Formats: sequence, structure tokens, C-alpha cells
Amino acid sequence: MENFFSQKENRLLGSLVLLMALIALGAYASYTMKQSKYAFTGPTTISVVGEAEVMAVPDIGSFTFSVKGENALAGEARSLAAKKANDIKSFLTGSGVEDKDIKTISYNLNPKYRYEPAVCPMGSYCPQRQVADGYEVTEMVQVKVRAVDRAGDLLSGVSDLGVDYISGLEFTVDDTSVFEAEARAAAIADAKAKSGPLAEALGVKIVRMTSYFEDEGYRPYYGYGGDMAMNMAAPAKQAVDPEISLGENTIKSRVTLTFEVKQ
Repeated sequence: MENFFSQKENRLLGSLVLLMALIALGAYASYTMKQSKYAFTGPTTISVVGEAEVMAVPDIGSFTFSVKGENALAGEARSLAAKKANDIKSFLTGSGVEDKDIKTISYNLNPKYRYEPAVCPMGSYCPQRQVADGYEVTEMVQVKVRAVDRAGDLLSGVSDLGVDYISGLEFTVDDTSVFEAEARAAAIADAKAKSGPLAEALGVKIVRMTSYFEDEGYRPYYGYGGDMAMNMAAPAKQAVDPEISLGENTIKSRVTLTFEVKQ
């Protein structure tokens, strides 16, 4: 009899523990579901891209030239290149170009070599041998011309003074900050103008702007004053100096605005 009641009490106790566990599990599940309803998932946002461009008349012309000196002695090669470069710089400063606008961008002194046939047995492979043949000095100079209407004359004048290479004219805007700010403001206005119709189409309302990004890869586009690069091995003097048309340069801006929205 005692064993019977003992077994019955154990079964009742086990059932009670199981029931309590089920109740607790159900309560926990209900609480978790209620809390998840109010869990923070971050604001809903939309992003729009704005683009704009402004036109600017170039106020700077620039070109580069290089001179070369060759001699069996390094010092003599340097002197030959220096004389050419100094003559050209004197011409430029005498023509109104400021010293600060004449800049050496590279200067190289390198040994030269020639190749001579080696004496080899008949019928065998006979490579040429490398023989030292003096030195070569090359100086490359960049010139900035603020009087853009004279850029063509200066380019032609430099070409007559023994340069070995002269580039084409590039026309740029010296200070682009004002034009960049104008393009940026227009791009922002473009993005804001797009945001309203987009939010309306999506059935949401704009709360506030949350982020701003500017594509810095959008740099001003600078054109060239014609294909004027010249290899000075050929005669440099032209019958008529080129008539340069400045045109306009395009300065672009691209921005992305992100807005928080709500239903």
C-alpha cells in the first residue's frame, strides 16, 4: 500500500513539474514576441543622387618643353643642356612670364651606350657588346602662361630656341574653388528636388537628412588647344602662328543625399 501511494505521489509531482515548465516556456515565448515587436531596427532611408556642371572660361595656359645635352663628359653634357634651358627661360621672363611660373619638373643625367659587334668564331652566335658612349642630360620644364592670349606666341617662340620636345597647350582655370562650390550647390539642389517626388512615389514622408556624400572623382575637365605637340627634330618654325580658341571648361559635381523617411 505504501509503495502504491509513493508511486502515485511521484507521478503527480512529475506531472506538476512538467506543467509548470510548459507554463513558464509559454510565458517566455509570449514575452519574447511582444518585445520583438518593439525592437529597434534602425530608420528607413532613401538616397538620391544630384548632379550639376558649370562652365568656366580658362584663364591659364600651360605647356612643357624638354632640352637635351650629350657629351662624352658628364659635366659638358650638363652645360649643354643648361645653356639651352637658360636661353629659353630668359626668353620667357623677357616676354612677361614670371619666374614662379617656370618650373623644372624633371632632371635626369644618364650614361649612354652604343653596341658594337664582337669578334666571334665563324658560324657561332655572336651577340653585340655594350660600350659606354658618354652621358645624356634631359631637363623637362613646365611653363604657366597667365596672359592666355599670348600663349600661342610663346609656344612658337620657345620652339625656335633649340628645344628637343614641346607639348601642346593646355588651358585651365587657375582657381576652381568658386566654380566647384557653384557646381556643388547646384548638385545639392538637384538631389533635394528629386527627393520629394521619390518619397511621394514610395508613399513615405521625409523626416530629415541623415548623410551626405560627395563624389570627389568628378574633377574639372580641361581641354587642349589643338594637337600642338611637336618633336623638335623637325623644323619648328611655322609660317603662321596658331590661333588659339579657349572655349570653356566643364566643372562637374555629383553628390548623394540620404533621408530618413516614415509612413
